[in-house]
Amino acid sequence: MGATNEYAEIQSLELEKGRTLSLAEYNSGSNKVVLGFKVAESLFGNVDPIGREVKLFGQSYQVMGVLKSEGENVFNFINFDDVLWVGYPNITRFVNTNDESTVGRMLCAKALPGVEMQDFKGELTGIIRSNRRLSPREDNNFSINELSMLSQVMESVFGVINIAGFIIGIFALIVGMFSVANIMFVSVKERTSIIGIKKAIGAKRFVILLEFLIESIVLCLIGGLIGLGLVYVILKIISSAIPFEMGISFANMVIGVFSSIIVGIIAGIIPAIRASGLDPVEAIRN
Repeated sequence: MGATNEYAEIQSLELEKGRTLSLAEYNSGSNKVVLGFKVAESLFGNVDPIGREVKLFGQSYQVMGVLKSEGENVFNFINFDDVLWVGYPNITRFVNTNDESTVGRMLCAKALPGVEMQDFKGELTGIIRSNRRLSPREDNNFSINELSMLSQVMESVFGVINIAGFIIGIFALIVGMFSVANIMFVSVKERTSIIGIKKAIGAKRFVILLEFLIESIVLCLIGGLIGLGLVYVILKIISSAIPFEMGISFANMVIGVFSSIIVGIIAGIIPAIRASGLDPVEAIRN
């Protein structure tokens, strides 16, 4: 790969050891090279490659740095672990980079912090049109691709997954709500005589209602926490099989816990009201 000395900053490349080419080394086209992690490992093994020489285009090149290992990364169009990076002026001495050449070429640009993407693309378009001497009436004979386009595709995919998950989650909550409500009705029926005794010795309706409501909320919270735990484990398993990390955000955990509380209140409110409204004498008799 022949690139400018700013390329590492544009692609956010990190060094394992050594350094990149200096501006003087780049401008002079000197025989200096930065190796990808796998290349350095294959050529030198455990020996420190910095300052040593490799053969490229029949010439001796001094190793100035080694890039940090990136592993499998779907967001990189170049596998930087396998690259040998020399300065662009240097590579033009050995490789034909003219317009007629079939060698792959790429122009990368990065906006400064705070610059709007549309303004950035507009300025780039003007510079390239001027360079290609296109008249105002001529259409662009080039295209500008954003790396953010890939993230937009990913966002649309996860957007569909989120909608599907939301619908499935709503049905799961409804089913869970009826299940907890059924458990609470059974609990009220089994403890009818106990409720009667409590009311006979002075327990208020509010106390009985709160008792069953808290029980319903606790049941739903336990279910919600078990669900969050299962999701965490499943995402860890998926993350080990794909090239990027997946996890649960704190906001989603809060939503999960809050949803469990709401479901608990809705599921338990009718059984709790029924329990609090029982007549003490009839309850004890039953």
